[in-house]
This record gives sequence, structure tokens and C-alpha cells, in this order.
Amino acid sequence: MTNPASSGGSRHSSSLSGFYKKSLPERMALLAQWAGLDTSDQAILLGMTGLSATQADQMIENVIGIYSLPMGIATNFLINSKDYLIPMVVEEPSVVAACSFAAKLARAGGGFLAGADAPIMIGQIQVLDVDNVYSAAGKVWDIRERILTEANDPTSSIVKRGGGARDIELRPFLSSSAGPMLVVHLLYDCRDAMGANAINTACERIAPLIAEATGGRVNLRILSNLTDRRKAWASCVIPAKELSTETLDGAEVVASIVEAGAFAEADPYRAATHNKGVMNGMDAVCIATGNDWRALEAGAHAYAARSGSYTSMTTWKADGAGNLTGRIEIPLAVGTVGGATRVHPSAKVAMKILGVSGAQELAGVLASVGLAQNFAAIRALATEGIQRGHMSLHARQLALAAGATGDLVMRIVETMIAEGNIRLERAKALLTELGGK
Repeated sequence: MTNPASSGGSRHSSSLSGFYKKSLPERMALLAQWAGLDTSDQAILLGMTGLSATQADQMIENVIGIYSLPMGIATNFLINSKDYLIPMVVEEPSVVAACSFAAKLARAGGGFLAGADAPIMIGQIQVLDVDNVYSAAGKVWDIRERILTEANDPTSSIVKRGGGARDIELRPFLSSSAGPMLVVHLLYDCRDAMGANAINTACERIAPLIAEATGGRVNLRILSNLTDRRKAWASCVIPAKELSTETLDGAEVVASIVEAGAFAEADPYRAATHNKGVMNGMDAVCIATGNDWRALEAGAHAYAARSGSYTSMTTWKADGAGNLTGRIEIPLAVGTVGGATRVHPSAKVAMKILGVSGAQELAGVLASVGLAQNFAAIRALATEGIQRGHMSLHARQLALAAGATGDLVMRIVETMIAEGNIRLERAKALLTELGGK
């Protein structure tokens, strides 16, 4: 079966009305048709097959079992005029629903525009015990071509695919707690890989050359997760009329969201929570696709503090027509080859659902998801409050934790919401009252 998400022909729309109302088998049937999933793909997603304990034992150390998380699908995404269904692995209620809703509103304004830099990673070589860091820097620059040639190991799969070392940068530090040091940056094109192993290997290869040239002592040789040469960005326009609620008109909601954005730009205490909303979306896609969400978090938060003060990862403004505009620009080192992306069975199916052509397209998708998730959170805060939607989903978790099954789950949820008493103790009491235990 041809995957419509990656074929050059006509595509399905990711605007799947009522997707959340359908049963699990119905959702799986729709997804299988949309993404061209065969029976083995479906079996992986349904937990019938997938990552085995034997496979897990080969992935990390001291394995004692497998820990499962839910995978959901965010609908409605239109990015650069292409439809996407977005696989998200997350345990927190409301994330997938909120992301889908945000994408629906953005779709009314033409969807998301997104892009990404060339996949340039930074490797760092720390040089100590030099008499003069500026003189040492000059000596490294003098052998720049030798360094680049040595870094470009012809047996490397990335070099064979047209990637590899592109340049060096020199960063002298006159003082530190360890004394003066020179830091050499190796700029390395990782193509469709995240590239951690490749850049670390290249740093190891060039370290002896740098030590010899400077007469210093090389200590650390490691990539940087502040990948500010490898950023992705996304933007959207949401018509004001799409933002009206029962109590607020669209213009009022736009103004409130812009004010909320300004709060996060000005105050690190608010920015931390604001940016957590961004990462809720991006981390979930990273995990689904087998990418390193910890590296993504490190780079994103470091970039948000690049001015010396921690601030918002997104900006929200009103345009000349009164519509809401949003933008995100963020370091985003992800890959479509190598690592768990090509090892974990569920990650491989997630990549099939996404249908991206390479790492730069995936980065643009992730940036769009981060922007959507952030919008959903601040819209809720600026209108009915964050708890209204979140607590209804939290109530479902509590009902399940109490031991409810089948129809009893929603009966308990509805009762707790009506009472305004969403607590585990109440869920347990209702389960007993309704004859569940």
C-alpha cells in the first residue's frame, strides 16, 4: 500500500472530524488508511508486538523489563501546505487534544509555515595549559585545512552522504575556574542524523592535531547541545474570529494572548511554565520518533537564556488586521536515521505516519507542534482558565486509578466534574457506590 503521507499524488486531509469520539479500533482503521499501515504496523501500535525485552536488553544496560506509554495522534496539522498526522507519546492528559485543537484554529489561517537551518552541529575541544590563548588560537587557525581534512573520515556514513566538517571557530577564554583555556568549535554537517556519535568521533580525530599545534593539553572533546547553528522555526496566523468564546469576542482573546506572551517575555518565572507548554508538544513527538528529547530540552532552554535572562521561546502579536500571529525559533537537532529512530519498532511506525523526507522537515514539524501546544496552553489560560479542560481529563485518570473500567469510567468522571470534587478518594467512593467494587 502506498503511504499517502509521502506519495507525490493526492493526499488525505489531517482534519479528521470527531476522531477523538471514535473507538480505538475505528481510530486505528482510519490511521492505517491514512498512513498506509500494514497489519504488522498496527500490531506494534496496539501492543500486540513491538519492542521485546530481548531487544530492550540490547539498547541499554541492566534491563529488567519494558515500560509503556500511550501514543496518540494530533490531527488537523497543515504545515507548508502539507497535511500531517502527528504521533505523540505522552502520559499527561490534555496534551494531544490541545495540540489538535490549536492546529485546527491555525488551519483556518492557512496552517503553519516552517523551516530549518542546514543540520550543522557544534563539537567542542577544550585546550588547557597554553601560555597565551590568543596565540594558541592563531596556531589552530593556521592548520584549519588539515583539521577539516582529518575530521572528514572518508569511511563515515555521514561524509559519504555529503555531510561532514564545514569549518572551525575559535573561542579564547582568558579566565575560568580552571585557568585560561581555548575552546575550538568544529562545525559539522550531520545530514539526516541527529549526529552526536559522528561529531564526537570527529572531535576525537582532530584532538591530537590541536594539541600538537598549540602545545597545550586537550581535555574534553564533545558535542554541544546548544545547537544554535541548527535551528528550526514556525509561524502561524490565527484569525481573530476563530478565537471568540461564549463570553469573549475574538479581539479580546487576541489581546489577552498577546498580554500573556508579554508576561513570559518579561518574567523568567512565567517563562519557565510558558516554555514547558512548548516542550510538552515537542518532547512527545521526539519520544514517538525515537529522538533524544533530553538534548532537545537542553538546547531549547539554553537558547531561551542566550541574552543573559531566561525568556519565552515564542512570540505572540496582533497583526494589522487584528489577527493573532505566533512565531517560534529554536535549536532543534533531530534525526530521521540512526539511533532508536531506526531500532525501536514503534518509532519506525511513527516515522511512517509522519511521512517526512528528512531531518530538516522533521525539525519544521516539531517547531510547528511546539508553537501549537504553546498557543493551546496560553489560550486556555487567557479565556476559561487552564483547569477546565485539564481537570476533566485528570478526572478520567483518577477514575482509572481507582479501578474503574468500561462505562463506569465516564460515569465517575461526569459525577466528579458535576460535584467539583475531582479527587482519588471520591473516585474510589463513587466506584463502590456504583457497584464497581
